[in-house]
Amino acid sequence: MRVLSGIQPTGGIHWGNYFGAIRQYIDLQDEDEAYYFIANLHALTTIRDRDKLEQLTMDLAMDLLALGLDPERATLFVQSDVPEVSQLTWLLLTTTSMGLLERCHAYKEKKAKGLPADVGLFTYPVLMAADILAYDSNVVPVGEDQVQHIEVCRDIAGSFNHQFGEVFVIPKAKLLDSSSKVPGTDGEKMSKSYNNTLETFEPIKPQRKKIMRMTTDSRPMEQPKDPDSDHLFQLYSLFANDKQRDEMAALYRRGGFGYGEVKRALADLAEGYFAEARGRREDLEKHPDHVRDILAAGASRARDKANKVLTRAQQACGVAHRSDCRP
Repeated sequence: MRVLSGIQPTGGIHWGNYFGAIRQYIDLQDEDEAYYFIANLHALTTIRDRDKLEQLTMDLAMDLLALGLDPERATLFVQSDVPEVSQLTWLLLTTTSMGLLERCHAYKEKKAKGLPADVGLFTYPVLMAADILAYDSNVVPVGEDQVQHIEVCRDIAGSFNHQFGEVFVIPKAKLLDSSSKVPGTDGEKMSKSYNNTLETFEPIKPQRKKIMRMTTDSRPMEQPKDPDSDHLFQLYSLFANDKQRDEMAALYRRGGFGYGEVKRALADLAEGYFAEARGRREDLEKHPDHVRDILAAGASRARDKANKVLTRAQQACGVAHRSDCRP
């Protein structure tokens, strides 16, 4: 079974990214053949600064490696280092209907708001389909809000297969654990767009200040509180063991405590939880060439697979390179 997922380099990994997806990606590398790529071509729809995009790409690679992605067990690479995917995108575009792309969420939302939408955004789902199909991916782990992307990919692959024969493996979505939804500093879903994130590798002192300023309700200290409805407790539970979680829940139900106590406990647990990863991240920063070597090796493996799939697709539709043709 081959698993594939891509992550855009749009900023530091926050707790929501880690617990909602990346931790589960890392677990999957022990069970299946895993391909993970840094989606810098997709990022071009929003980032138009060369130096920034290059730095964000390297930062994301170091983040993933520090958090536990093992290049000996998974293939990690940068999307643009596999040009076969861009070539495959054109082949898929020729059999993809306009109507299918017009129904995709990102494009529809921009149009509904009267915002300009470029061709990159409109054809984004086709590049995403090429990312998936280029490696004969069987499973794509996604959140509930991303299931449409896999459905579109299946439609695109099905349309090409209908025209030219059974060229592509039809992938399936694997829903990530929905219990891993992570609240932000304001209690809403943690998201860069809400400016409420706690980044995995941000400096400890600024992060502690952020935690101590988190929004809480105004109930008096002595009043008992429901832990299950409190976003501070939800965050604390991500890092706590069963005993710590039970003790904190009992404190909530008993009352007679201040939220500052919970915030300090949360900050302490989070610091300890990511301590080893922070150490690995600092070491990787000192050895950028090692990171580049890992990405280059990953791209080589990915290109080997993608080239076979691209050749298969080219031969099926009659545009194979002349050197590949046989009498």
